Amino acid sequence: MFKKLLAVAALVAAFGQAFAAVDVNTANEDALRGIKGIGPARAKAILDERGARGPFKDASDLGKRVKGLGGHTVERLQAEGLSVGPANAQAAAAAQGAKGAQSAQGKNAAPQPATVAVKK
Repeated sequence: MFKKLLAVAALVAAFGQAFAAVDVNTANEDALRGIKGIGPARAKAILDERGARGPFKDASDLGKRVKGLGGHTVERLQAEGLSVGPANAQAAAAAQGAKGAQSAQGKNAAPQPATVAVKK
């Protein structure tokens, strides 16, 4: 019984970590403040820098562009659930893969007919 309870607790903790990730390039102030170690001033600094110069490329870019965020601080924030880059890189790679698949079909591929639903 105890082993089952322990296994369930470990499973819940693992899923909690998966859903706790906050992407610094898309998060709003409240989401950033949800990360332990980011208060109102740091969240504002991150949002101001992102608004002024665009999204962050990776963790080192975040550390260089936002005053007060050194390498160790960024690593600690990542351990708390802040993500920089990898989630966006995976999404971009998936989008690029879909474009590549479409172009691989070639110019001679027949277009798919559009389906229109008409409500009577």
